[in-house]
Amino acid sequence: VSFIPGGLDCSICFVSHVLGKGCVHGRQKEILSVLIPRLTDLTKSDCIWQRICWRLVECVPDRWMEAVVLGFVQRAPGADVLSRLLGNLVVKNKKAQFVVTQKLLLLQYGHTTAVLQNLLGYLSLDGLRRALLIKVLQELLETWSSSSAVKHSPPEQQQYISKAILICLSHLKEPEIESCRQELLTSMMEGVKCHLDSSLPQIRHLGMIVAESISLKINADGPVLKFQYEEDDETKALKSLLVQTPPLCVVPSLPDDDRNEKADAALPSVLESTEKACTAAPVMPDEESDAELDSDDDLIPYDMSEDKELKTKAPVYIRDCIEVLMGSEDVDKWEATIKALESLVRKNPAATREVSVELAKVLLHLEEKTCVEGFVELRQRAQVAVLTTDPIPVAKYLTSQFYSLNYSLCQRTDILDILVLAAQELSCPKSHGKAKHSGAQKPCTQSLPGSDSSKDWRRIVDERIKSKTRRFATGKSHAELASGPNEFSSVAGHFFFPLIQHFDRPLTTFDLLGEDHFVLGRLVHTLAILMYLAVNTVVVTAMGKALLEFVWALRFHTDSYVRQGLLSCISSVLISVPAERLLEDMTEELLETQSWLGDVVEKDPDGDCRRLALQNLLLMENLKKKLQTVPS
Repeated sequence: VSFIPGGLDCSICFVSHVLGKGCVHGRQKEILSVLIPRLTDLTKSDCIWQRICWRLVECVPDRWMEAVVLGFVQRAPGADVLSRLLGNLVVKNKKAQFVVTQKLLLLQYGHTTAVLQNLLGYLSLDGLRRALLIKVLQELLETWSSSSAVKHSPPEQQQYISKAILICLSHLKEPEIESCRQELLTSMMEGVKCHLDSSLPQIRHLGMIVAESISLKINADGPVLKFQYEEDDETKALKSLLVQTPPLCVVPSLPDDDRNEKADAALPSVLESTEKACTAAPVMPDEESDAELDSDDDLIPYDMSEDKELKTKAPVYIRDCIEVLMGSEDVDKWEATIKALESLVRKNPAATREVSVELAKVLLHLEEKTCVEGFVELRQRAQVAVLTTDPIPVAKYLTSQFYSLNYSLCQRTDILDILVLAAQELSCPKSHGKAKHSGAQKPCTQSLPGSDSSKDWRRIVDERIKSKTRRFATGKSHAELASGPNEFSSVAGHFFFPLIQHFDRPLTTFDLLGEDHFVLGRLVHTLAILMYLAVNTVVVTAMGKALLEFVWALRFHTDSYVRQGLLSCISSVLISVPAERLLEDMTEELLETQSWLGDVVEKDPDGDCRRLALQNLLLMENLKKKLQTVPS
């Protein structure tokens, strides 16, 4: 290189070969951590060094190009620096173009947000490369709006693609947006539908955020899409990618000293303008502001401290409650009734049994007439009270209505929640249940995927596994729990078998194996919990056999939430059914299930599914060891 200023020709191909071979053989970090900072300084103000750097990377053989390009993208301090170091390499070299526009964006998803910003910012900083930026955005949107990609790719990859789309949108200029407006609109409509159909809240949120961002870009002056979702740190971080932050090195050709002098010179002017703006704002004196107050404020308010609110009495008979809930126009009486209904049902079990099915029907179709705080919870607690008071007829009614026509998806999921909460209460000792039913009964037993419900279910399974682990200790480890008969044992079949019978029969407005896979996921998780609660019951073996057949029919479902529920069903079967019955009555099913679990551990794209499958394999291994140690 020292000969170049003297006008002599020289080749740096040998250096390029050394660079490529060193990077591809695992010395990428050691070489580039020294080389890139030095080249960054040399190319700031010297165009000859820029051409040398471009030639250095262009002469790297194709078989080593990926390692070199990835190292530069990862370690460059910014997109402007990367542009100086690589030049138009992606335009001249097909291998580099494939790595930058395909492999790092669509085939890999483990890179940081800073790498994505470097990569896409590099494409946006030159006119020849901007065509590749538009092409990359189109391919990213095609993947984002593909229903197959949404179903089969892991959430981490979908988040990575969403970040790349938002960064691309931040670099688009108005003429480019105008030229591809229709494509953006089409991709937005297809993609948001695929994401909103997902059972995972994380995927739905990503779809909402990206769709809002695209809508904001293509309709900057008109109406834009707006969804309702919780704003957390992750959401704010994603939205911040849509705002392009200017690079720190605004004038790359200037040395550090000159840039610092210019920054120091600009600082006083900014402070001065800020002071002028502050002093220009007029300050209103207190006398003038007081004078502008409304004269009505001088009026003395009435003393209402001793006033008492008139309370409407709730009905004292169950039949009167039904009449009020069905047709009363008195809103206050209706509100008092819904608040008092649970305690009234529990205090009068004999009267409740006479009208239990009718009351369950009224509550299932009950809609909020006025704004009652906690209405959904009050209604659900009353439904659970009715079901636990008269389990068999009410369970028959609710399970039959789950597969009936003219019910909304919300009502069907309400039925599942009621069955689970009632089963939990019936399976607890009576003294424990009495102490607990009067408190707030949280409707989170089996809620949205990714929420506390699935975590709570897995926590229960983990605790069950721990309870089967032998430990040697002295003294009492915990307080003695209340004991009593398991009331769920005699009614478990009425809760379980009707739900498992008709899942494969589509109705006009309800198709579990089709577009209503979200409800299918809730159903599968409900069956897993009912199976777990049926431990030590007479019917548990028949329930386990039926549940294994149900799981086997749905094992290849495309929705990850459904697969998580199926794996939870396997856990509950292994925990609840006695080991002897498992090996005698379900040997063939267990062998098939074990083979499937092995495939899930190796091939399933969802991390939670892989973890649950591995947990089930460990449970099977523990059962095998336990039976081997038992003397014959």
